[in-house]
Amino acid sequence: MFTGIVEEIGTLEKIKQCDGFRALSMIAYCIYEGLEIGSSVSLDGACHTVVEVSDHGFVVNSIDTTLAKTIASDYDLGSQINLERAVVVGSRLDGHFVQGHIDGTGKVTSIKNLGMYHLVDIRIPEEVTSATLVAGSVTINGVSLTINALPAVDICQVAIIPFTWDNTNMQTLAVGSDVNVEGDLIGKYLQKFQTKSGNQGSTQS
Repeated sequence: MFTGIVEEIGTLEKIKQCDGFRALSMIAYCIYEGLEIGSSVSLDGACHTVVEVSDHGFVVNSIDTTLAKTIASDYDLGSQINLERAVVVGSRLDGHFVQGHIDGTGKVTSIKNLGMYHLVDIRIPEEVTSATLVAGSVTINGVSLTINALPAVDICQVAIIPFTWDNTNMQTLAVGSDVNVEGDLIGKYLQKFQTKSGNQGSTQS
């Protein structure tokens, strides 16, 4: 479980293509403390397990399923990746509940620099749209964001403040960029509950 509060922008140092997965070697310093083999780390919102720790970073294996569903398949050497360690029970929850289970990729359709913040429109996956509402939460590349508006059924708009823009890889986005999207956990559960309740009601005589 994560919070969507990015701790560090890591740099992809090495990619090793293996049978069924890619081994990704990350350069990271801020999240190094307490990191060990078996730890969970979010890479742009996608939960990965640390398989190796070095004095300047760590290695994770991104399996084919993850590569097919996230932007990890597009990573190149030098890619700047949002990193977050798993939340510690009892610590302050500054973002929202983030599982690290990406629902799919979205695409940036518009970026507007309004001085004090950036407005970013993102076309989101179909499975996220029904659990998305204004003032609700969404995770984009591992960043916890509040939905500012819904310009269209499949478009969500987020407002990104300067601190978040400067301290995450949001600053590297451009129109056409693909991003990892995880819908609001509570919204998805409510949607599932309502769907099941509706189906049960339709079978009653």
